[in-house]
Parts: sequence; structure tokens; C-alpha cells
Amino acid sequence: MLLVACKGRQGTVMNEPVAEVSRPAWVLARPVDDLDYIGIGSCPKARADYQESAKKNALNDLASEISVRVEGNSLLSSLDSRTRFTETYQSNIRTTSNEQLEGFEMVDSWQDAREYWVYYRLDKSVHARIKAERKEKALAIARDGFGRAQERLAAGDLKGAFDQDLRALIAMKEYWGENDQVTVGDRQVPLANAIFADLQRLTSSVRFAPLPERCLLDYSDRFAREMLITASFSDGTLARRLVQLPVTFSWPGTSGRVSESRGTDEEGHVRATVKHVEMNGATADLLVRLNMDEMVSPELDPVFVRPVVSSLTVPEVHVPIDLTMPRLHVTSNETNLGQPVSAGIAIGIKEELTAKGFRIVGRPADADLLLDLRASTREGGQSNGFFTTLLDVTWSFRDRRTNDVVVEGGRQGVKGIQLDHVKAGLDAYKKAGNDLRKELVSSMLNTLL
Repeated sequence: MLLVACKGRQGTVMNEPVAEVSRPAWVLARPVDDLDYIGIGSCPKARADYQESAKKNALNDLASEISVRVEGNSLLSSLDSRTRFTETYQSNIRTTSNEQLEGFEMVDSWQDAREYWVYYRLDKSVHARIKAERKEKALAIARDGFGRAQERLAAGDLKGAFDQDLRALIAMKEYWGENDQVTVGDRQVPLANAIFADLQRLTSSVRFAPLPERCLLDYSDRFAREMLITASFSDGTLARRLVQLPVTFSWPGTSGRVSESRGTDEEGHVRATVKHVEMNGATADLLVRLNMDEMVSPELDPVFVRPVVSSLTVPEVHVPIDLTMPRLHVTSNETNLGQPVSAGIAIGIKEELTAKGFRIVGRPADADLLLDLRASTREGGQSNGFFTTLLDVTWSFRDRRTNDVVVEGGRQGVKGIQLDHVKAGLDAYKKAGNDLRKELVSSMLNTLL
């Protein structure tokens, strides 16, 4: 099997010796030149594209000599301290720089029966001039975007201002590690740092004001509450309502965490209805947060956007959720073969409902819901000295004000087996009580919440 590879800088190992005298000096030893960047590449002729591959290797070799500087007070240095971004940045910028190389020239090429070699050089002064021209254009674009961001913010369009700042940064991404002093207004500023600081100002100065201040959920509103959030910008010098600002609402739901995203209207308002709240713990919160995913245009390169955005403060507010369970009046009629049962199903159900936050009241007039539970037993058969008694249970929860049924259900023929019918009836009550206290309460909670 023949393995074929291309490379730069060094010669290819040959199976048969080739007279060194036939090779030019630049193939035998890399030239040293203080005035030029040097690029040398080679490729075996066994490859069909050996000429293009050798040229590509030579250009990569040339580009590797052009270092990416990182000034200590630059934006790149700041981002690296937060996200360890420098290595990724340099790799991506070097790839971009390779694609944009210009001003280089081919000095020489050489080939024998097996190899093809290329020698490029780029005048350092030419490269410096081209880079300075590119940098000047990039900084002009960035400075213009920075100015438009201030105009958008003054109009209350924080999302537009954020987008302009991000685009301005990306326009000058090749120079994040360098000195980039420009004149803005009447002062000299490091542009990338100034734009990044403005992005920080934009997000950290967002204020969310909830109305009401606590999310109160109770039976009178069927455990649903519309929340009104006012989004504004305030940094001590400028105060504006924010329009078309993407906002996320999230809270613990009965079927998993609920997350919704909406935009503010022309008055800086956004509404969401909080419902189906899961209250496993003592407290729950509604989280209102700036939707950073919606703030970033999908057109922008995530490699450069991600470390910038992840370094920003994301504004949010936690709104306490207060869940008040209904007041409940319980009426029960439980008998065992016609005789009243003192420790029946209703006691266990009341205990379970109380544990879930329901408030048991003594008068129907004080209640939100009325629970009516009826249970009775009837004799079944007998076999081998054991008696069977069957229990029938029905229940209904009704709204006290409307008398509408909220939830209802029942069980028929729950078996109890003992040495006589009375004891068998009590056994049936015990079985039904253990099952129904969970089933009935769960059904009620699912209906209400």
C-alpha cells in the first residue's frame, strides 16, 4: 500500500536517494529573511492535485509566521480570563487570515520525479500596509455600528441596540487582541472594549417590574394568574420603556418545567398566564428573564458571539408564587350493614387533603368546595367459614357557589373477607380507605391545578 501525504517546511523522505546537488538551496535549508514572511510547501506527485496541495501547504506555512498578537488590556485578554477563549480565537482567526492572504509572490518552484516544491514570500511592509488598511475599514464599520446602537437605545429598542453592538464587534473580530484606539465623540477609546462595555451596560440595566409583585393562585381564579411585566432600561442617565424585547417566563409545572417566550409591546409590557403550578416544596418562583437566544441574530458566527454573550449579566427577576388551596367542607354518610361507621373513609381523605394544603372548615357557608362522600356495605357470599362483604362508595366535589360538579367518582363492590360479615365490612372499608385517600386526592389536584 502506498501512503501519500503533503507537507510544508521539510523535505519528503525518499525510498531512493536523490543527489542533494540537484535541489535548490531553499529546499535543502529554510531561508532566513528579516524583510519577508516565508512559506515553503511540498507534495508527492502521486497525488493528482499535487501542485495545488503544495501551494496550499506553502501558504499555510507562510501564514503560520504571522503571529496573532494579544495585548494585555485587549478585549481578547478580558474574554480569555472569563472563558479561556484565546486558543479557539487564534485558530479561527488564523484560518480566516489564510483565506484572505494577499500581496504574496511565488519566488520559485522545484520538482523531480517524485516531489513538487513551492516557495512563497510576502514582504512584511506590504503585509503591514494591507493589514492597516483592512483594520481601518473594520474599525470604521465597528465605530458606525456602535453609534447606531446608541440611536436604537434612545428609541427604546434595546434588542436593536444589542444587535448593532454585536455586529460592530464581529466586524472587527480580527483585531480583538490588538490596540484599537479610535476617536468617539471627543475622546479616545479602545473600541472593542468600549463596545463590550456597552453590551454589559445594555443587559445589566434592564429592569423587570412585575404586577402583582407576588403571583397569588387560589380557587377563586381557578389557580391561574395573569402577570404583567414592565420592561425598562435605567442606567442613571437614561430611562426608557423597552419595546419588542424578548422575555422568557418559566415556572415549575405539574408536567415538568413550563417555559414561554414573548416580546414586549409598544408600552414595554408583556403578559403571561401562570397556571398548572407544581408545589412540591414550600415555595415556588416565577422566573422572568431576558431571552438571550432571541437577542442574537442567527447570522452571526457563534464561535465569536458565544464567549461575548456568556460573559454578560442576564437580567432576571424572581416572583414568588403563593398557592392557597380551597376551603373544604366534608359531609359523609358511611355505614356498615346499616350501622354507622366512626372511622371510615372520610377521615383518611381529610387527612390527605389537609396534608396537601386544603383547609377543612366546619360550616358549608365558609367553604369553597363541598365534598359529599357516601359509603355502604352489603353482604356477599360465604365459603369455608369465611364471609364476604361488598363496599360501594361514591363521592363528589361541588363548587359551593354554583353547585357545579368539579370532580366525582366511586368504587363498587370492594371486597372484605373475614370470619363474619361485620368484620368483613370493616375490612372492605380499610382496603378502600387506603386506596381512595391517594386516588381521590390525586384526581382532585389534577382537576384543580
